[in-house]
Amino acid sequence: MAEPRLILASASPRRADLLAQIGVTPASIVPADIDETPHKSELPRALAGRLAEAKARAVASGESDTVVLAADTVVALGRCALPKTTDRQEARHCLGLLSGRRHVVYGGLCVVAGERMWQRHVTTRVGFKRLSDQEIDWYLDSGEWDGKAGGYAVQGRAAAFVSFLNGSYSNVVGLPLHETMGLLQAAGIRPG
Repeated sequence: MAEPRLILASASPRRADLLAQIGVTPASIVPADIDETPHKSELPRALAGRLAEAKARAVASGESDTVVLAADTVVALGRCALPKTTDRQEARHCLGLLSGRRHVVYGGLCVVAGERMWQRHVTTRVGFKRLSDQEIDWYLDSGEWDGKAGGYAVQGRAAAFVSFLNGSYSNVVGLPLHETMGLLQAAGIRPG
């Protein structure tokens, strides 16, 4: 029996790069066009899971004989989900909130294959050192914050800010690889 075709439902090049690290190459990459606005009183963990499922279902609806993988990453301080930053001021605000504190990165994963669906939630705790205004400016000048949950990319310059990390590093980058591999194997996808 032929292995099903894998579709990555993501606009993130980081997710494709992470899959390549574990020997998985999607047949195609199809970004899901969904509304990512949090629901009123929706907790960050639930938000990550809901968005991952919505992305997977949106892309899977037009496909047959495929496996669709979708993920979402939410950076949270307590019960508050930080935005995927779109401008420098928003990124500065997020970095100011994260400075000298611990926060949680929630990863939602969803795999859809025909009528079957598998989901996982992954939680990583991250601590940032206290950031000076100069360090924040240095980071903002890199542009790495653009479109990133919580206003930072841990795989770039922000790595210099991390004083503590408990859990999956790849989850903070955007795709928890251990859990992703398990879901893909359950759906019949094997690394190449």
